[in-house]
Amino acid sequence: MADYPLLTVSLSPHIKSGESVEKIMWTVVACLLPPLILSVFIFGVQTLIITAVSVASCVAVEAISQKLLHRPVTIKDGSAVITGLLMAYIIPPGVPYWIPILGAIMAVYVAKHLLGGIGFNIFNPALIGRAFLMATFPVAMTSAWLPPIRDLSIFKYMGSGVDAVSMATPLYVLKHYGSEALVEKFGSFGTMYIDFFLGWRPGCIGETSSFLLLLGGLFLIYKRYITWHIPASVIVSVGFFTWAFAGDTLFTGNPLLAILSGGVMLGAFFMATDYVTSPSQETAKIVFGVGVGALTVLIRIKGGYPEGVCYAILLMNPLVPALEGWFRPKRFAPLKGTQK
Repeated sequence: MADYPLLTVSLSPHIKSGESVEKIMWTVVACLLPPLILSVFIFGVQTLIITAVSVASCVAVEAISQKLLHRPVTIKDGSAVITGLLMAYIIPPGVPYWIPILGAIMAVYVAKHLLGGIGFNIFNPALIGRAFLMATFPVAMTSAWLPPIRDLSIFKYMGSGVDAVSMATPLYVLKHYGSEALVEKFGSFGTMYIDFFLGWRPGCIGETSSFLLLLGGLFLIYKRYITWHIPASVIVSVGFFTWAFAGDTLFTGNPLLAILSGGVMLGAFFMATDYVTSPSQETAKIVFGVGVGALTVLIRIKGGYPEGVCYAILLMNPLVPALEGWFRPKRFAPLKGTQK
């Protein structure tokens, strides 16, 4: 009888690379650091303190949750650090320092570990943390905006009768005071494009610089940690639906302003692309991204809240299993009983 080599049967994956969850997570952390450095420069050192509290809280809650639920402690993989960074990046730079602690409990313990831990959560944990903070502390989360402290042009607004909006975000000014007030506050549209792209505007801690977020996102695409499908579809759809439906009601039909305002870049590259809460199939990714973009514009135009990226992603997260099923690749072999 001929000798045949023994076959080893094991669970997938069968094709492996040098990448690991830990390496990917820490690479994402590195890509998120430049916006934090800029935020410290333009808003002050309190943004660094808030971010440090957020990260430390998420890591601590992760360890405590895994201990309480009798699971291996995996705080070294970087996932809790990313949650802490992203949650800090989507809250205003002037909130009290204890705010991120409560957000960390909701994001990590409730939205992540009570649903089974990493790989099983339905919603993006950082966004759930922010939504919780918005619901429980709406005043702190909507009035703690700061102007760029090194933007000397801010002094020209003092005593001008618009003190109530001198620290408001561009989206807030645009929604409640109109495009004329926006131009009066931030200058011409050309000036706004440059300032908003570079990050010289009021906003959440890590969302202001489209330039730095774009660089980090492109690097992740280059490393193949994410694909272009979701970021591109989110950004393009925000611009398209703004042009098609906003008109003079909000963005004066200005897609570029809509893309550079708020958290579109941060959400498109670093939140909507979360492995667990986004689709894996290419067509499903595009549909998912278009849904996020469309809901963002809908919330901005018709909702009472001037921003919509956070809630748009959360609303699309539960649809991921359905999208995966609808766009499942066709079988490469005929079903049993269909052979002729």
